[in-house]
Amino acid sequence: MRIGVVVNPIAGLGGRVGLKGTDGKVAEARARGAEPRAPDRARRALAELASRAPDATLFTWGAPMGAEAVREAGFDPAVLGTPDGDDTTAADTHRAVRAFVEHDVDLVLFVGGDGTAADVAEALSTPNANSDPDSKTPMLGVPAGVKVYSSVFAVSPEDAAVVAATFTRVEEREVMDIDEDEYRAGEVHPELRAVAWVPVAEDLQSSKQTGGGSVEALAEGVAQGTREGVTYVLGPGSTVGAVKRALGFEGSPLGVDLWRDGEVLVRDGSEAEILDALGEENVVVVSPIGGQGFVFGRGNPQLSPAVIRQCDVQVVASRSKLDDIGVLRVDTDDPDLDEDLRGWTRVRVGRVEQRMMEIV
Repeated sequence: MRIGVVVNPIAGLGGRVGLKGTDGKVAEARARGAEPRAPDRARRALAELASRAPDATLFTWGAPMGAEAVREAGFDPAVLGTPDGDDTTAADTHRAVRAFVEHDVDLVLFVGGDGTAADVAEALSTPNANSDPDSKTPMLGVPAGVKVYSSVFAVSPEDAAVVAATFTRVEEREVMDIDEDEYRAGEVHPELRAVAWVPVAEDLQSSKQTGGGSVEALAEGVAQGTREGVTYVLGPGSTVGAVKRALGFEGSPLGVDLWRDGEVLVRDGSEAEILDALGEENVVVVSPIGGQGFVFGRGNPQLSPAVIRQCDVQVVASRSKLDDIGVLRVDTDDPDLDEDLRGWTRVRVGRVEQRMMEIV
């Protein structure tokens, strides 16, 4: 098997510092102390790939776009080029992917978010002088961005390696992206950017969908059940937004807000701001993403492992959303925490009603 590996080293950089994305915000993210997320996600995927397909032939791009992570996993890759400058760009991704196609790879394994997925898909759709115009080179994403709306990603880095090592057929799937400035303003309008060939496997996630059904009753139930002295960490999304309104304030629609004893402690907080405001007893309230089922790891990186470990977790969702997703998922960047969170949990679906759901 021949696999081309490319890493977007700045993917997800703005997540935990509250920027809800990295487009146009790299300098600000770094100024806020953001730590790269993508390199570690790449190492996890490649370590699993080394155990599943140790004889695979890997092609990659120079540091920080893959070479280091591939070598750390024990492979001896062919490095086909290097980035043009210190700060990598979409053009670097395009060059890498086109070089992979020229070397007849069976799969392009990329690490990034929706923007990276769009760049990879664009490069794959651009004919090369030395490539077969009818080629269907597939792509598969290791999720590392803040927002992951496309259906070309595996659920986790390890799942990406399993899919890469075992897939036998491909199908067309959608590459979606959103305008991050609109996203920061609370507007979410996913746009179809491309249709790409992707390995078929159960571990691939679906595109995000909107869950239906009224959530007013469950929001009132959460509000009525709040306890004195407890800090409530309220995640993003419309369902938890209804909880915020039931508590008497209009929260940040795509950010994390903290509330205790009738007072809003933090609005649209970063990881550091959330940690600073936590008390002795804390509850994080989250709702799964429709169509995917993620409660942690998609759209809420401010809720980091350090935050989650200091909180009890309360999941809320409409019945229709739960019917659609079937199971819940987590991908916190901490495999040990992911394992601790897995199992059966109660999800509030009404004022008092709850449903048991499995986190897998």
